[in-house]
Amino acid sequence: MKQELIQKKLRNKFLKQGVKMISPETVFFSNKTKIGKNVLIEPYVIFIGNVVLKNNITIKSFSHLEDVKVKNYATIGPYARLRPGSILEEGSRVGNFVEVKKSKIGKNSKINHLSYVGDANLGKNVNVGAGTITCNYDGIKKSKTKIKNNVFIGSNTSLVAPVTINEKSVVGAGSVITRNVSKKSLAITRAKQIEIKNYKRKK
Repeated sequence: MKQELIQKKLRNKFLKQGVKMISPETVFFSNKTKIGKNVLIEPYVIFIGNVVLKNNITIKSFSHLEDVKVKNYATIGPYARLRPGSILEEGSRVGNFVEVKKSKIGKNSKINHLSYVGDANLGKNVNVGAGTITCNYDGIKKSKTKIKNNVFIGSNTSLVAPVTINEKSVVGAGSVITRNVSKKSLAITRAKQIEIKNYKRKK
């Protein structure tokens, strides 16, 4: 009952402040949440700990934010999880079924769907394709992934940290990257496709 009253008070506070909520009763705030101007929060969003939202931000449904900073014109979700220590710079986007942990997502960079980015630093105008993973833990220690400005990461890529992808490079879809990639380079690690004609499965 006490928690319900606290949530009602926080919702009313943010509504009076000008925050737009489609279904306020489904949004849960921390008392440390700070929200700027022109922010839209869709249903079923949860804020935990020290979450700071600047201006002109959209948080789509079923997103979960904990101890993060989100700067102007960013878009989050739906179904996104932002874990502690993450920073989203201006105009960045974290889309559906994306998890970001202790990472900085640079200005106008996009992680649109189905990816895990942990212990990483992304520069400006980076595009991370669907199914990309930063392999940040080797079972003993965590390592960093650095993706510099204007990099394109193809779908279903594994970036095995520690690793740096330098400016204006492209990583081909389906690659497992274990070494640094030079500036303005194409990196691809993909097995050759083999086709066996008239193949019959063993019964």
